[in-house]
Amino acid sequence: MPAKSTKQRITEAALQLFEEYGFHAVTVDTIVQNSGTSKGGFYHNFKSKDELLYTIHESFITYIIDKAYEAHTSYSTPAEQLYETVHSFVRMFEVYQAHVTVFYQESLYLSPVYFDSIKKKRDRYKDMMFSVVKEGKRRGEFREELPIPIMSMAIFGMINWTYKWYKTDGDYAVREIADIYADLIMQSVLTEEARNNPEYQRFFLRSRVT
Repeated sequence: MPAKSTKQRITEAALQLFEEYGFHAVTVDTIVQNSGTSKGGFYHNFKSKDELLYTIHESFITYIIDKAYEAHTSYSTPAEQLYETVHSFVRMFEVYQAHVTVFYQESLYLSPVYFDSIKKKRDRYKDMMFSVVKEGKRRGEFREELPIPIMSMAIFGMINWTYKWYKTDGDYAVREIADIYADLIMQSVLTEEARNNPEYQRFFLRSRVT
């Protein structure tokens, strides 16, 4: 396995420290000490502690946007796009759980320029979800009686909360949780006709012992 870069070591140390102590309680000196790097190495990679916090936020938001875009371009129906988007969103916690935790704990401390940049990306992701739901309703795949914003925000709320309780040593792996969430969501939003589509049976869990 290749050695971690200075930037990776700094980011990993900062994630642990921000999560445990909070953004303001952690100094650059503490990050440097815990990462086994130097101040020169820190400022070579980040202009400031603010930029480091922004980079932590930006990394996972960029990941889920890229995965959602991949779902939109790789699949032709809204049902497939929604399923793949949900699945990738949940699987994100396998790599970025600490990033999400720090995001919700510390995002208010982002400087305005960084906060605006993150907000634009969050809004872009939200718009992508809204567009899939809207198109799914237009094509008759998603239930007409479910309002677009409520359906979309319910999906976000359900998945986002995972960062609070998911444990890597828990009973279910991330991919199993993704399957469960996808089943719950697709069973809820699809019309009866769409649920019975043979091509969509992969969305649903098979009988299993729990």
